[in-house]
Amino acid sequence: METKFSPANAVVKLCMKGMALEDSGNTTEAAETFQQAWHAATDDYERFIAAYHLGRVQKSPEEKLEWMERSVQCALEINDENVKSAYPNLYRNIADCHKELGDLENAKRNEELAQSFEGPPTDTGPFYHGTKADLAVGDLLTAGGNSNYRDGLKMNHIYFAAGADGAGLAAALAAGEGKERVYQVEPTGEFENDPNVTDKKFPGNLTRSYRSKEPLRIVGEETEWTALTPAELQKMRESSAKKTGEIIN
Repeated sequence: METKFSPANAVVKLCMKGMALEDSGNTTEAAETFQQAWHAATDDYERFIAAYHLGRVQKSPEEKLEWMERSVQCALEINDENVKSAYPNLYRNIADCHKELGDLENAKRNEELAQSFEGPPTDTGPFYHGTKADLAVGDLLTAGGNSNYRDGLKMNHIYFAAGADGAGLAAALAAGEGKERVYQVEPTGEFENDPNVTDKKFPGNLTRSYRSKEPLRIVGEETEWTALTPAELQKMRESSAKKTGEIIN
């Protein structure tokens, strides 16, 4: 199944712009940008993302509820691994709106819905891991490597994604001078949503990024993915270097 989320998507770009405006204190302009994203949306996936962000910035619980319900309805129209991880977040937001409006029965019902969708991922891949290491089919990738985002940090998990493009980005950011490689992998044990991206900027785990304490087995090599331009990669590195927030390890 193809991963739908893409930072190159026009609606995603508008939502990222809106969030940047929020961070700088321009809340009115941010709301207008999210409204632009809603009008620019061409399918349920884009509408699901835009409606979520519009819901977040509403001042009244009635308006927030309306947008969050639109978002979850669009997600339900898709109802695959690209949106399922967002259900707990969406239903919990809806529950909070009902609670604020004094509708405790609907608040409880939606909280129960949120809890019903929690648990380990059900994604079956295919999965990919990006690196500069020259490896072979059958090799095992294990936890304990250096973080691509924080010097001196040894990672307690091995990371992977359901999209080759995301793995390609990880390969580009990996330390070393070797060739960027993207391997198709299969988990040998349990795995979880990557908490460093899940429910951060977007609802759920839209990039379908995962991690495991158990090894990943290499089952093939991917040769085609959408790579960042040198300018985009440099911007990504500079942005990573500026970040001081905690990495959940």
